[in-house]
Amino acid sequence: MIRRRHLLATSLAGSLPLGLAAPAVRAAPAPVLRFIPQVDLAVLDPTFASFYVTRNHGYMVFDTLYGLDGSFAAQPQMAAGQVIAADGRQWDITLRDGLLWHDGQKVTARDCVASIRRWMGKDALGAALAEATDELSAPDDRTIRFRLKKPFPLLSYALGKTAAPMCAMMPARLAESDPAKPITEMVGSGPYRYLADERLQGARNVYARFDRYVPRDGGTPDWTAGPKVTHFDRVEWTTIPDASTASAALMTGEQDWWELASLDLLKTLRARRNLKVAVTDRTGWIGVMRANHTQPPFNNPAIRRAFWGALDQASVMQGIVGDEPSLFHDGIGFFCPGTPMASDVGLEVLKGPRDYDKVKKEILAAGYKGERVVVLAPADFPSINTMALVCADQMKKCGLNVDLQSIDWASMTPRRSNRGTVDQGGWSVFFTAFTGSDLLNPGGHFVLRAQGQSGWFGWPDSPRIEQLRSAWFDAPDLPSQQGICQDIQRQAVQDAPYYPLGQWEQPTAYNANLTGMLDGFATFWNIRRG
Repeated sequence: MIRRRHLLATSLAGSLPLGLAAPAVRAAPAPVLRFIPQVDLAVLDPTFASFYVTRNHGYMVFDTLYGLDGSFAAQPQMAAGQVIAADGRQWDITLRDGLLWHDGQKVTARDCVASIRRWMGKDALGAALAEATDELSAPDDRTIRFRLKKPFPLLSYALGKTAAPMCAMMPARLAESDPAKPITEMVGSGPYRYLADERLQGARNVYARFDRYVPRDGGTPDWTAGPKVTHFDRVEWTTIPDASTASAALMTGEQDWWELASLDLLKTLRARRNLKVAVTDRTGWIGVMRANHTQPPFNNPAIRRAFWGALDQASVMQGIVGDEPSLFHDGIGFFCPGTPMASDVGLEVLKGPRDYDKVKKEILAAGYKGERVVVLAPADFPSINTMALVCADQMKKCGLNVDLQSIDWASMTPRRSNRGTVDQGGWSVFFTAFTGSDLLNPGGHFVLRAQGQSGWFGWPDSPRIEQLRSAWFDAPDLPSQQGICQDIQRQAVQDAPYYPLGQWEQPTAYNANLTGMLDGFATFWNIRRG
């Protein structure tokens, strides 16, 4: 059985009132927290890249107007609050007092407007908000004004969503720079400052506590919502690609926290009294198989539909989690299971024994002529490589002429943009994974988009999915939104913009003397050495 060692690495929500809490009593901060991130931090601009490591870095250095709590509801963060008028078509968001950039300058609404505009040009949900916006302005230093063409109830959620790219607030001079190029100067208003002079590419990134950061007064720390109180003067990220080396560093105390603990080594880690192993993000990771809709054989919708009968999610997940079967779930559709938009509508295609002979006959009847199917398998990311190997075997069993090509992730990433035939360096199928919090609803679910040539790699074209997505934004209530998502899932089974491969829960491992770790992705406030 193939096992994973490490991986590469949105819900109906509205603003809810903040509960009142007593002001936090702050102890003297500890000196250093040592952290092993999932991969090296290659891109620093959190509005430019969709890499999770970049998003995690972004939340240290930058802040957001809203945060999301554990129920994915938007709570004011940099915002003190908002006034909604004109039947939902005007939002005035007021900044709270005491906000400063790391260079000592005051945060202004003009800075935030420029930041929002930059993000809108990079993000799918941001683009939907931009389309609904008539005017985005700063009538004074503390007020951000949206004048909308129509009500957009998800506005606060959009500005606070955790799915990358995040809507990071930055000084206008940075936000207004060339949007085609990532910013490299890390000046935010978040709880930590980035120490660029201590960066060692491929090895280390370092952060220092921002002494002038003022956490919000109310609420309870929960995911990215509530007060962000820091308890470490310094956080050091050390990149350790080898799982055995990372595990040894954690067990000996050289490192405090391993973000994505190797599934192969969980038993060893659990046996150490000085360590804790926990799943903090219950939305998990969801595997994705993306076919190229512009090239044979997957440009044929009948062949795409037939392949559902060969897809065995349980086999894919078992290959990833190995001896930890409790960590995976199959029967997964197009929205994160256990969240409001998820359902089992249309998923009969995943149930029952896999009949490869039947699928083979259906594929031949659909017109398959033996075309080569180039499957990209990134050997340096074992979990994703496992998806490729298991699914390639399923393709072979139903008669597809599979050409499994083992490459590294760095080579695969640009190759996905090749629109040519397989003889011209093109491809037929690639694999990736997303956290479940990225796949909560049609608004931020970019891998479900079906925009044809203007869309994401694979370029699926489904006017019906796009029509339903637009209707979802205008749905008057939760039941209406859920009904639309059921229709989207039915259509997605027909069009197969991608194939969901199952969900697995990814544990993190850390020193037992750390307390206050929040649910969700790796954040660096509230946590302390107890």
